[in-house]
Amino acid sequence: MAKRAKPAAKRGAGRSKLPKVGAGELLTLLDFVRYAVSLDLITRRVTTRKPAAYLVNKIYMRGLPFYVDERTIVPRSFIGELLDSHFGRQENDEYDEEDGSLVGDPASIRSVLDLCTGSGCLAILASRNFPNAAIDAVDISKDAIEVATRNVGDYGLQDRLKLYRGDLFKPLGGKRYDLIISNPPYVDAEGMADLPRECRTEPRLAFDGGADGLDIVRRILDEAEAHLTPQGGLLCEIGRCRPQLEAAYPQLPLLWLDTADSEGEVFWIAAADL
Repeated sequence: MAKRAKPAAKRGAGRSKLPKVGAGELLTLLDFVRYAVSLDLITRRVTTRKPAAYLVNKIYMRGLPFYVDERTIVPRSFIGELLDSHFGRQENDEYDEEDGSLVGDPASIRSVLDLCTGSGCLAILASRNFPNAAIDAVDISKDAIEVATRNVGDYGLQDRLKLYRGDLFKPLGGKRYDLIISNPPYVDAEGMADLPRECRTEPRLAFDGGADGLDIVRRILDEAEAHLTPQGGLLCEIGRCRPQLEAAYPQLPLLWLDTADSEGEVFWIAAADL
């Protein structure tokens, strides 16, 4: 006797629910989406408009993870890439003078200062690029210094990287450095008024550069020479303030450095030219 045919299954019936994927099993884009939904991250991102870095307390720079939270700005600096591309060898590579490093052999750099360090990311990256350097990092924000302290500890750099709370060069006395790097506040008044909602959850102090965006940058340029060794130099990020800066300092031979995602937003100037 012929068996009775089973009734056709309704579309979608009998399909098992997609299993949740553990954090160590993320392989495909769908895996990541399901993982985010299972942790309610997407809902929180949409409803709070907080940067994703705050929701997961992590940001990556040059492939390295750093802790961040609302006490400090989310790092977005181009300087990390420039330390690799314009300041000598990559890790495990031999130094070659023909590479055109702006500071010569990175191994010869003995002291580096990171102004407006925030979470300490750039200072930590500098410690990797300049293996023989003692690193100082300064921020005026107590909250930012607390976050930076955690990151310095995570990388075991307490003996090489010293954090100072204070206003730019003030806590450093007369110390001089072979290299000063800085990603200071540089958003002008118009930009501050138009900040995206996401950025409004970050510390205003880390963005606000005054009417033309150059309040802090001017102070750095005016005071940097007194804190650089004769062969040293300043690497500073200023966003889209290049026209204002060149108008304010027409006498300075600023060298503008580009990255994969920026053009003319970071300048270099040697101590001898200040």
